[in-house]
Amino acid sequence: MNDIHIRQQGHAGRITLTREKALNALTWDMVRAIEDALSSWRTDPSVLVVIIDAAGPKAFCAGGDIAEMYTTGTAGDFGYGRRFWRDEYRLNAMIAGYDKPIAAFMQGFVMGGGVGIGCHARHRIVCDSTRIALPECSIGLVPDVGSTLLLARAPGHLGEYLGLTGDRMDAGDAIHSGFADHLVPQDMWPGLIATLCNDGDTAAVLQAALPAPQSKLAAWRGDIDYVFSAPDLAAIRDQPDAVPPAPITHALDLMNRNAPLSMACTLQIIRTVRQSPTIHTALAQEFRFTFRSMAQADFLEGIRAAIIDRDRKPHWRHDGWDVPIAEISALTSPLGLDALYPEDHA
Repeated sequence: MNDIHIRQQGHAGRITLTREKALNALTWDMVRAIEDALSSWRTDPSVLVVIIDAAGPKAFCAGGDIAEMYTTGTAGDFGYGRRFWRDEYRLNAMIAGYDKPIAAFMQGFVMGGGVGIGCHARHRIVCDSTRIALPECSIGLVPDVGSTLLLARAPGHLGEYLGLTGDRMDAGDAIHSGFADHLVPQDMWPGLIATLCNDGDTAAVLQAALPAPQSKLAAWRGDIDYVFSAPDLAAIRDQPDAVPPAPITHALDLMNRNAPLSMACTLQIIRTVRQSPTIHTALAQEFRFTFRSMAQADFLEGIRAAIIDRDRKPHWRHDGWDVPIAEISALTSPLGLDALYPEDHA
C-alpha cells in the first residue's frame, strides 16, 4: 500500500504514514493495516517497541478521509461511515491499551483521526511545529477517536474549551492539556528512532526530552474554568462579563463557526466521560453520536461546506446556541444492538 509503510526494524515495529499530499489523512485501508500490524506484533517477542511516525513536514495526520462518507451518506448509505468508525474506534482502543510501548512522533497538524492514533500512545512526542486540534464541531461532528477521554482528563475545564472551540495546541499546550508527553526537537528524531530500533528501550525518549515549553492555556486557565464550567452551551455564551477577557473573546469567535448541535452534544459527552474516564466509555459515547450524525445531525452539511463546495458557509440546523435537550438526548442516547460494545445497552 502506497499510503503507509509497515515494517520491522531491529527491535521496533514501524508504522509510517506516507500519504503526504493528503496530510496523511487516514483511509479505511490504513486503519485496517495498522490494526493488523499491531495484532501481529503483540505476540512477537522480537518486537519490543512500536514507532508511529509520518512523512512530510506539514502533518503527522490531519484527520480521516471523509470525502467517501459524503458520497455514500448523501446517497442515503449511512452504513459505510458507521463501519469505518467502528473499525477506527477498535484501533483507537487497541492503541490505548497496547501491552507494548508505542512511541508516536507527531509533527505539524495532528487532528481528528491523527489524535486517535497518536495521542493514546504511551510516549507522545511533539516538536516546535506540532499543532494538535479537535475541529470536529466545525464539520457537524463531535470530537471522537477516544479524544473525549483526553478532554475529560484535561485540567479544569480545558476539555470543554478545546472540544467546543477546536483551538490549536502547540507543544506547550498539548503537554499541559495531556495530549502529549515530551518535547524533542525534530532534528533529533532520526537519532532517537534509530536508538529505539537498536535497543528497544524507551528510556531513550526521556533522555532526549527537553523541559516542556510554556502554555498559553495554562495562563488562560482561570478565565476558561470560570466560563466553561457553565451548565450548558447557552450559559457559556451568556457569561456575565460585559467585556469578556481576551481568551473568552477568542473562544467565542471560534465557536461561532461551529454547529451548535455538535457543540451541545460535545459538552454532554465530555461531562459524561468525566464521570467514568475510560477509553471504553469515551468511544461508546462518541459512537452514539457518529452513528447518527449523517441522518440526524449536521455532518453531511459540514463536509459539503468545508471540502466539497468549500464555501465555508454551512447551513446548520440551529441558528443559535439554545439547543433543545430532547435533540441532544436523541443523538447521545444508547444505541441498543447497534452499540459499539455489546454491553453498552443501558
